[in-house]
Amino acid sequence: MRVLTLNPGSSSVKVSLVADGTAVGWAAWDLTDPDSAVGRAIRRWSEVDAVAVRFVHGGSQKAPARVDDALLANLGRLTSLAPNHQPLSLEVTREVRRLLPGVPVVACFDTAFHARMPEAAARYPLPRAWTVQNRLRRYGFHGLSCQYSLHRTGELLGRAPEDLQLVCAHVGAGVSVTAIRDGHGVDTSMGFTPLEGAMMATRSGSVDPGLLLHVMQTAPMSPAEMADALFHRSGLAGMTGTNGDLRRVLAAASRGDRDASVALDVYRHRLCREIGAAATSLAKLDAVVFTGGVAEHQPELITSVIDGLGVLGLRAGAAPHTDVDRIVTRPGSPVPALIVLPREDLELARGAEEALARVSVR
Repeated sequence: MRVLTLNPGSSSVKVSLVADGTAVGWAAWDLTDPDSAVGRAIRRWSEVDAVAVRFVHGGSQKAPARVDDALLANLGRLTSLAPNHQPLSLEVTREVRRLLPGVPVVACFDTAFHARMPEAAARYPLPRAWTVQNRLRRYGFHGLSCQYSLHRTGELLGRAPEDLQLVCAHVGAGVSVTAIRDGHGVDTSMGFTPLEGAMMATRSGSVDPGLLLHVMQTAPMSPAEMADALFHRSGLAGMTGTNGDLRRVLAAASRGDRDASVALDVYRHRLCREIGAAATSLAKLDAVVFTGGVAEHQPELITSVIDGLGVLGLRAGAAPHTDVDRIVTRPGSPVPALIVLPREDLELARGAEEALARVSVR
């Protein structure tokens, strides 16, 4: 099966053609005009059997699903929960259906991997009326990345994925940590929105709600202003006065910039803390897996994080700059740590094939 995968971000779309589980072509285009980006992809790869589109938010969806009008309407109602990503995914999907009316389109959801989290991990300790009326729960994100990392780790360790218990840290501009058991997420650091959890490039991660109430009382601001501060002007960006790009922060720290050095210490500390917390949701720890752009391009930083996880049985080894999936702990470490290169396109294609197979069985 030839599957065209479309992975819209907040401003660009990653495009890949996957044939029989192998990527045979890829590109990344600006999403200033989603229509033209989708059109370019289809002109480049017109002979496809299916199209898979990544959606950050799928609500209660537990698996990839073939797109129809009803599903699109339901996904549209979730826009307020993922305002930076959901509208573009919707627009891309509508354009694909218009340009390829005879080709099945499958929506794959980042939240689906976490949809079976136990209530103890998913529920917020808030007034019940709030949680019921507003569908307040911890949804979790980066699920497609976690799912691919689980499959790939199984291959590298020679284990069945469903038998592994591991912690997956997606470390990119966004950062999340997920405990995985029985083939799905059982706890995760991101919650109702992608703001909760570890410190990120421009997002704060978890902050004492009382602190935020204090700030709003002493310097009155609107909800929109607070959201802008927490999502776009916090994290590495807020602490260093940069745009939050980790490469710039590392460069500043190497020049002796104290703010940058402290920010990196906080970044590593918060990430280690989330990994340790996730491990408590497992009965055993088979591996810790790092994925995402930072894990791929900054292995020394990942090594420094591993150094902070000795209590879990990790022993950091060399982290050479190689573009391959690899174990990065010392031989004989009680728990291996791996770097798995992010390949959401392969997981999107896998999800599309599984969804269409379910439809054909019916």
